[in-house]
Amino acid sequence: MSADLAGVWEVALSDGVHRIEFEHGTTTGKRVIYVDGKEILRRDWMFKLVGKEVFSVGQSETKATINIDAVSGFAYEYTLEINGKSLKKYMENRSKVTSTWVLNLDGTDCRVVLEKDTMDVWCNGQNIETAGEFVDDGTETHFTLGDHNCCVKAVSSGKRRDGIIHTLLVDGTEIAECTE
Repeated sequence: MSADLAGVWEVALSDGVHRIEFEHGTTTGKRVIYVDGKEILRRDWMFKLVGKEVFSVGQSETKATINIDAVSGFAYEYTLEINGKSLKKYMENRSKVTSTWVLNLDGTDCRVVLEKDTMDVWCNGQNIETAGEFVDDGTETHFTLGDHNCCVKAVSSGKRRDGIIHTLLVDGTEIAECTE
């Protein structure tokens, strides 16, 4: 672990939770960004200590920006933006457009994410092939994980404010949604 480590963030995207680490050498002018432990950007001998670094995260190459601002004297503040929004705002918005379930299947931890706008289903970073069908009370999106039959049911809540409720069933058993 570097003495120059200035910030660490965890960002939940459809293809998984990504760890972003930022090193800022205020005496050397060094800036290094790691995503999931892999160095993706390095700048040495930067004479301007404030500014921003733009990079991408995940399979969908989501735009990320680390802002470096002087607070006072030689103190700095580091903020992460995802798709132009603060991390907090991005995660609040993301919880509206995705549903996430975490479960253990045959000894393997699975993180299943439904993108509500496209009805794409992801499991542990892989986009899963699905088959959708209309049923009497809404829609069902069918897919398999290993030897398990899975289905995301989308039904109206009956309340305009709550909208559509998405439920994951694995082999007929309902899985509780998690909040990220």
